[in-house]
Formats: sequence, structure tokens, C-alpha cells
Amino acid sequence: MAEQRPSVQEMIANAGTKRNRKTLEKTIPVVLFIIAAISVLTTLGIVFTLIVETFIFFTEVPFFSFLFGTEWLPFSNTEARFGILPLIVGTLKVTFIAVIVAVPLGLSAAIYLSEYASDTARRIIKPILEVLAGVPTIVYGYFALTFVTPVLQQFIPELKIFNAISPGIVVGIMIIPMIASLSEDAMSAVPNSIREGALGMGSTRLEVALKIVLPAALSGILASIVLAMSRAIGETMIVSLAAGSTPRFDGQFTDSIQTMTAYIVQVATGDAGYGTTIYYSIYAVGFTLFLFTLVMNLLAQRISKRFREEY
Repeated sequence: MAEQRPSVQEMIANAGTKRNRKTLEKTIPVVLFIIAAISVLTTLGIVFTLIVETFIFFTEVPFFSFLFGTEWLPFSNTEARFGILPLIVGTLKVTFIAVIVAVPLGLSAAIYLSEYASDTARRIIKPILEVLAGVPTIVYGYFALTFVTPVLQQFIPELKIFNAISPGIVVGIMIIPMIASLSEDAMSAVPNSIREGALGMGSTRLEVALKIVLPAALSGILASIVLAMSRAIGETMIVSLAAGSTPRFDGQFTDSIQTMTAYIVQVATGDAGYGTTIYYSIYAVGFTLFLFTLVMNLLAQRISKRFREEY
């Protein structure tokens, strides 16, 4: 029986399909490149804006006075002072407390989910834990102001209504899901053969978790902690509501403080006119905050790469 040849119409349709496929293959990389370029250009635009506006600020305020000054009094009626150190210290106070709260709880949750929880428990607990990351930060702020602070005042009578401790604790609660989720992913990536070998030599599950799995997953765990610290440094609404607006260059945690993000919120809500030194100061503070978060992210990548090579 003779082989049936395609008709002319079918040959034309097949040729059109091939041309469309080639056109699509050429178009997709261009579209994807444009999409990727938008994010890059947006980042460059943000950085360019920060640099330009910060440069204008430094034409009015000496650089070293800004960088090493210990007084932040932009609204002073006599002589305004723009020393960034009080805002940096306030930011670090909140971050320090947040890390103390989040790291033990986050790592404990990660160890349980990775080494002890059953599949059913993991499928239930992990999504519930990650819901904390979806709670609006303004809700966390009111929780710190109206619940955490009154509770702490029962144990610390000298604690002011605005302080560094309660927002630090709540920021720590907020970043627990980041540490727990990323650390659990890193620990779950450790091959089961390593666990089985340690258990076969007589190790307990706790010894396996702390002495075998934890060191093997140290790359991802440290990276998660550094990224969580970066998130805590950039937190805005919690510290704006519960920390106060008093820049302080001291070691007190019970008094009102002000962080870099809280100052930006204060000025951005209309306390300064456009084109004034106070207006440009928010760009200088924002650029400083940008450098902090950039260094933290680069540090996370560096730590992750270094320990991954070792293990």
C-alpha cells in the first residue's frame, strides 16, 4: 500500500507552525531579559535617588559631623544637630534584643521540625509558624505597645511606655519564622545516611541533631540568622509605635529611643518641608540604612559560601 503523502494544506500549516515556534523561541529570551532588566533598573534608580539626595544633604551638613556626631536634634529651635550615632544605637538595641529572642526559639523550632516531628506534624506546624510572617507589622506594633509593655512593667517598674525592650521582643517574634523555616530547610537537606550512620554508632537523636546535623547545615543556619538580623534592622512600624522618638546615645533599654526607620516615618508624615535640611536628612538616614542591609546581605552570602565549602 502506497504511503500517504501530506496534502499541500497540511504542509503549509506545518511550515507556519515551525515559523511560529521559531519566532516564539526568539521572542521569549527578549521578554525575559526585559523583565529581569526592570528589577535591576528599579534598584539602580533607588540607589541613584538616595545618592543624589544624600549628596545634597552633605552640602549643608559636614560628613564627619553626621557620621560621628552623638546628638540628633533636627528640630532644635537653636542649632540643629545631625549626628547619626543615636539613631544607629537605637536600631542596634532593638536588633540585639530581637536576635536574643528569635535565634534560640527559631533554631529550636527548626530542630524539632527537622529531627523530631512526624510528616503530619510538620505539615501542620510549619504553615502555622509561617503565618507569623504574614501578620501586618502595625498589628505587631500595637501588640508591643498595648500588651507586651504593660506585662513587662509588672516585672520592670522603671520601664517607660516607650522603650527598646518590648519592640525588640516583638520584632524577635516576627523574625522567628524566617530563622525557623530557612534553618529547617538547611537541616532537612542533610543526607539521611549521615543521621543513620551516627545513630548506628550509638548516638542519641539529640546528639545527632546538635553534633551532626547542626554543623552540617551551619551554612544555611548562619545565613538565615544574618538575613533575619537584616530584616530586624529595617523594621519600621513596630519601632515607630512602641519604641518612641527620642534619639539616645547610651546603653539604656528602658527609656524611649528612636531608630533610623522610625525617624524616616516621623519626617515623612509631614514634620518637615520639602527642600529643607530635615527633608534631605531622611535620604541620608535611608542611605545609611541601605548600607546596613546591603552589608548584612553580602555577609550572609559570604558566610553561606564559606561554610558550604567546608562541609
